[in-house]
Amino acid sequence: MAGHGPAIPGFDPPPAALASPPMTAPSARLTPALPLLALLCALGGCGAPSQPLPMALAEPDVLQMRAWVPDALRRQVVVAPVKGGLETSRWWGSKVSARALQQALEDSLYTVGLKPQSPEPASRFELQAEVVQLDQPLVPVVGVSVAISVRYTLYERITGQIIYQRLLSNVSDAGFTEALLSPSERLRIANERGLQTNIQMMLREVLALRPGPAERASG
Repeated sequence: MAGHGPAIPGFDPPPAALASPPMTAPSARLTPALPLLALLCALGGCGAPSQPLPMALAEPDVLQMRAWVPDALRRQVVVAPVKGGLETSRWWGSKVSARALQQALEDSLYTVGLKPQSPEPASRFELQAEVVQLDQPLVPVVGVSVAISVRYTLYERITGQIIYQRLLSNVSDAGFTEALLSPSERLRIANERGLQTNIQMMLREVLALRPGPAERASG
C-alpha cells in the first residue's frame, strides 16, 4: 500500500472544499433578475407617453355630433401644428406631446366631418391648439387627478377673422385599481381621459357656430 510522498516545504495543497465552482451560462445568471427588472419598471421606473387614440373623440360622441356640423364648417377645418406639448421622460411619468394631441385632434375632426378628406382645395378655416396647463401630482401614490387647460382658436384663413377662441379647462382622474403597479400608467390614463373630454368640450362649442358666407380677401 503506497503512502503519501514527502511534504514539499512552503506548499500546502488546496482542500477539496475550496475548489472552484462550475461555470454557469450568462443567461442562467440573468434569468432570476428579469422579473425584478420588470417589477421595477412597472413600479414607475419607465415613462408612459399619452397616446392619440384614447384622446380622440369616442364613437358615441362622433355619431351624435356628425348631425350637428353646419354646412359652412363641413370638411372646411384643418389643424395647425399644436403648441405646448411635452415629451415623456424615458424613466418616469407621463406627458402629452404636441404630436400626440395633433393626431387626436385631426382624428376627431375627421370622424365628425370637419376635417377635409384631401388637402385640395384649400380649407376655409384653421384650428389652432396650445396646451397651457398640465398639472400633475409629483408623487402619484394612489389615485391621481390631472388638471388640463388648452387654448383653441378657430379663424378664417383668407381674412384672418377669429370666429372662436376659448381656454378650456377640466380635471380628470385615474383610480389606483386602473394601474395597480404603475403610477406612470395612472398618469397616462388621466391625461388621455382629460384630453378626450377637453376635445369634446371644444367640438360641442365649435359645432354650435354659424359662420357667415365666405368672404374674399381684398387687394
